[in-house]
Formats: sequence, structure tokens, C-alpha cells
Amino acid sequence: MFQLLQVMTAILVSVAMALALAHALELPGKMRLSKEAYLAVQPIYYPGFTMGGGIGEGGGMIALLALLAFTPYASTRFWWTLAAFVLLLTMHLIYWVVTHPVNNFWIKDIEMTGLGATFFSLFAPSAAETEGWSKLRDLWEYSHVARAVLAMLSLISLMIGTTEA
Repeated sequence: MFQLLQVMTAILVSVAMALALAHALELPGKMRLSKEAYLAVQPIYYPGFTMGGGIGEGGGMIALLALLAFTPYASTRFWWTLAAFVLLLTMHLIYWVVTHPVNNFWIKDIEMTGLGATFFSLFAPSAAETEGWSKLRDLWEYSHVARAVLAMLSLISLMIGTTEA
């Protein structure tokens, strides 16, 4: 059962990393887009990346906590798993503090109902619309680079922790 939990946790953390890495790898091409092209492209990420992020990041954090509960305290495995959790949690925090407020600007013209409307209304800033689009672009793009690095480090920590003897 413990090995199944390790595998499921690795899959969930991998999903979180894959989505953040996909965004980071788009950065060079997207930085060349005109304002009109960039604003046209941004809404395509929703709802796919939103659902995937919820599954990967949310599920990954829950699975990492469960894995921590079943890992002997103060063992090498425990500390690597704890590091993986803290890194994934930090990645998620960057989403809510930096990325999410900017997301609200990109999707402002999309009609949303139900869960999507509720999700994007959380922490919706009124000030984001007063920022220049290029500043918002830079915040969004570089926040995803930071998130990709943290997610990759989380996955590496998890893999080291699950292979420690």
C-alpha cells in the first residue's frame, strides 16, 4: 500500500511539474508576441490548465501529506518528502500571490459560471487592470518559471526520498 501511495504521489507531483514546465517553455515565444496576439492567446489556458493544476498541485500536496504520515519521522525519507511538500506548497503559494491575480485580467472577458466563476473570483484584485499589459505579462510568465523550478525540485526531492534505503 505504501508503494502505491508513493507512485500516486509521484504521478500527481509530475502533473504539477509538467503544467508549470509547459508554461515556462512557452516564455521565449510568447515574449515575442504583440500585445494583441498575447491577449488573444492567454485565455486558451482555461479551463484545462486550471483543472490540471488543481489535480496536480492540490492532489500532490494531499498525497505528500499522506506520504509524510506513513514515513518514519526523522528518517532520511521523511526529510526528503517534507522538502518535496514544502517546495510544492511554495509553488502553490506563488500561484495565489502572483499568478492568480494576473489570471483574472486575462480572463476578464470570458463568461464563466459555476465552479469556474467561483474559483476566479477568489482573491480577484481590482488593481490588476490598472497595470500595463507588459508588466502583467512579465509577472505571469516569470511566476511560471519560478513555479516550474520549484515543482521540478519537489519531484526530485520526492524521488530521492522514495528511493532512499
